[in-house]
Amino acid sequence: MSRTATIPWPELPTAAWRETYATLHLWTQIIGKIRLVRSPWLNHSWHVALYVTARGLTTSPIPDGVRTFQINLDFIDHTLRISTSDGATRRLALPGLSVARFYTEVMAALAELGIHIAIDDMPNELPDPIRFSEDDQHASYDPQAVQRFLQILVSADRVFKQFRTGFLGKASPVHFFWGSFDLAVTRFSGRRAPRHPGGVPHLSDAVACEAYSHEESSAGFWPGSGAIDYPAFYSYAYPEPAGFRSTRVRPDAAFFSETLGEFILPYDTVRTTADPDQALLEFLQSTYEAAANAAKWDRDALECALGQPGVVRVV
Repeated sequence: MSRTATIPWPELPTAAWRETYATLHLWTQIIGKIRLVRSPWLNHSWHVALYVTARGLTTSPIPDGVRTFQINLDFIDHTLRISTSDGATRRLALPGLSVARFYTEVMAALAELGIHIAIDDMPNELPDPIRFSEDDQHASYDPQAVQRFLQILVSADRVFKQFRTGFLGKASPVHFFWGSFDLAVTRFSGRRAPRHPGGVPHLSDAVACEAYSHEESSAGFWPGSGAIDYPAFYSYAYPEPAGFRSTRVRPDAAFFSETLGEFILPYDTVRTTADPDQALLEFLQSTYEAAANAAKWDRDALECALGQPGVVRVV
């Protein structure tokens, strides 16, 4: 294990691992689509997401008739592991695999386990997609960069989960969306939202409309690309209430991106501050408050103090 694995908030410049990032994004889409085709629909597409583990990402258990199976990406041993509830397993080493070979070997391993699945092998939410089965272009894997990415996910997951404890209303799990390749947590006011207009690039309008069916404040971590070509934390409100984008939020380095329509806090600002956890919590709380206040959420009914280990919430 490299020393970077012991640093909770390591450096991860996007340019240095761009090719690995692209390959890993496509691998997560493959295992995410496997979960998608076997899982009953859950509101806001929560049934498709992956979850952070101590070693990487997992699908969590996926139904297969009366048994279940689970796919884990291990970013410490750099392997993929498929496990079934009847005790069978298959392993796949990650370094050196193209997307096409990863796709072929994962599907073959599932078939060996008696799990017969067909997925749409066209990537989602990406420009100029190449079918998984034909993609020999993306084949990069930098183990140290992937391990640093894992440490960021583990740390962000911990803080997001702490933030989530301060809300009594409907809230999402902390989960990883493989389409957009971000770790996210979302709070809901309880009110329905105007129908989403659709038009999200490379995403079905039906999926977008269902995902944004209710008023929300959402935050997350994203490795970056395009207009924000660096790792960053983000926060947005849907629908965006009047006055939201002009609200002053914390820390001072946070800003509203007109291009993305959301608040951005550069990851490097968080990792280099004296107390990264506290800086991130301030961003999460202040951007949530900006959304809740502007949209006139019933905050007294929806909020509570942050949870503490072993301490029952006072009612």
